[in-house]
Amino acid sequence: MTAQRFDAIDALRGLAIVWMTVFHFCFDLNHFGWLKEDFYRDPFWTWQRTAIVSLFLFCAGLGQAVAVAQGQSAARFWKRWAQVAGCALLVTAGSYFMYPKSFIYFGVLHGIALMLIVVRFTAGWGAWLWLLGALAIGAKFIAWQLHGAGWLPEVLNTPALNWLGLIGRKPITEDYVPLLPWLGVMWWGMAAGQWLLTRRPAWVAVALPAGATPLAWLGRWSLSWYMLHQPVLIGMLMAAKALAS
Repeated sequence: MTAQRFDAIDALRGLAIVWMTVFHFCFDLNHFGWLKEDFYRDPFWTWQRTAIVSLFLFCAGLGQAVAVAQGQSAARFWKRWAQVAGCALLVTAGSYFMYPKSFIYFGVLHGIALMLIVVRFTAGWGAWLWLLGALAIGAKFIAWQLHGAGWLPEVLNTPALNWLGLIGRKPITEDYVPLLPWLGVMWWGMAAGQWLLTRRPAWVAVALPAGATPLAWLGRWSLSWYMLHQPVLIGMLMAAKALAS
């Protein structure tokens, strides 16, 4: 299969970008005191975050299915992986400046960097990825119960190991996307992508309506947008606050 981009997948990723940007804008308004919301406990916000991260990771799985089907070289994979991992480190540094007591040490980019490796090297497991995805998602809830019963060690709740996701309490950090349960979502994305490319390739190659073209463009530049949108939003709000004072 010749290398090509699928606008439908890019547009789906672009939809996640738009949703994330609106979410973060509201979060920033709250940070500067122009909105009074509980982003850490209110289900209206916590469920949105879950949906946004799920959509991103599912799209990452779809993208890996396409890359494998098109014979993406190891060199190209590791180049892209290095970009994601490097951006994850920048997020850690930037969040430490903004939130030194709750900085991001294993957020969505850190999780994606780790999950990309796992998903890439399990791409040949076929339909088993559906079951593995379900087990990975279920592991979170099982671990929570086992911690409550005192059957899992406390060390799993520490920063040294809580990136695994086998926790009994949420860590204090601004973004937390551990291996479990989120690997399950990316596995499902990979499995769905493989099924679509094999059984329903026309669905992936469908032409988008003209109005959806900007979403596809956003989806193609998702990492750049992710890295730039918060500094831009925060800078704009800081400028607005300075002008209003």
